[in-house]
Amino acid sequence: MKVVAINTHILDYQLDTAFESASMHFSRRQHCLVEIVCDDGTIGWGECLGPAKPNAAIVEVYAQSLIGEDPLQTEKIWLTLYNRLRDQGQRGLTVTALSGIDIALWDIKGKHFGVPISTLLGGRFRESVRAYATGSFARAGVDRVTDIAAEVAGYRREGFHAVKIKIGFDVEEDLAVIAAVRDAIGPDMRMMIDANHGYDYLEAIELGHRASPYGIDWFEEPVLPEQISTYEAVRAGQPIPVASGENWHGRYAMQEPLARRVVDIVQPDICGVGGFSEMRRVADMAAMHGVRLVPHVWGTAVCLAASLQFMAALPPNPPRRKPIEPIMEFDRTENPFRQAIVQTPLEHHKGVMTIPDGPGLGIEINRDALSTYALREK
Repeated sequence: MKVVAINTHILDYQLDTAFESASMHFSRRQHCLVEIVCDDGTIGWGECLGPAKPNAAIVEVYAQSLIGEDPLQTEKIWLTLYNRLRDQGQRGLTVTALSGIDIALWDIKGKHFGVPISTLLGGRFRESVRAYATGSFARAGVDRVTDIAAEVAGYRREGFHAVKIKIGFDVEEDLAVIAAVRDAIGPDMRMMIDANHGYDYLEAIELGHRASPYGIDWFEEPVLPEQISTYEAVRAGQPIPVASGENWHGRYAMQEPLARRVVDIVQPDICGVGGFSEMRRVADMAAMHGVRLVPHVWGTAVCLAASLQFMAALPPNPPRRKPIEPIMEFDRTENPFRQAIVQTPLEHHKGVMTIPDGPGLGIEINRDALSTYALREK
């Protein structure tokens, strides 16, 4: 079996209502899928985290080294592609583009052997995972406090056990949002806060102290991802567990934060950290340092399927009779092609997601939807 073609699909949709995190404005949803075709007709699918068009451009560069290769040799291919662009950067787009390729290759491997990727990773520890709802971005023209309180109340009615809300805009306003959310979801529902690296050190410390009484599970990306020493100081200076990692691409970016234990929870994204091949290494590193791993998830059903396959194979840590189970991030923001691109949507049922058990990723792509949502340059 040999690789004969590598295609990218840039999906695009103009949002009805734009929304913002502390660091980004979203007026469109754009995601890059990777399709790898083999000479026997086997096709694998992957996804790249981050800006779709730049990711597609890097995939095209990598494609020159993929044609004619045996897709089952995932480790050899991963290292070949990583080494090809290491002089230009070992993080960012070079790794996010490689992630999409690696996921597609593992999809091919699973289909070739007729088993889910989780089986190839060593076995399935679970068949389902609880999901938490991510949303509550800021929207123009509405009162942020009342808008988000109403939104999260809906997640409680849907059956989610936890919600993650966006902060990082202004300490006082963010605290008002946190208070309103706790009131809306009640005392028994878990709440996480995500600043999207919107604060400086002093703001993060203040927010952490004042938000702690509201029962916060973790404080995500309080400061810039490059500022490892600031993470260390924030973790030591306020009482809420600190989480981060979606922007630490690859094992080398993870090495220092894990070794220094600057976070309590590490959050690699399988579509950004380097695919299944690198995600396994990061998971082992996290376990060695006693840091809990909760994957970051943001993308289409391809990303959802890849994340679920990885979580199926994630060993309990620590191993005990009632282990701490991983939880699945489930984006609830507007994205009409998220589920449309697969024949069977990967939806939750009362806050629980079933892990696909079909070969590879366990999904079937809807090519009509790829065409419907394909980016059309003007």
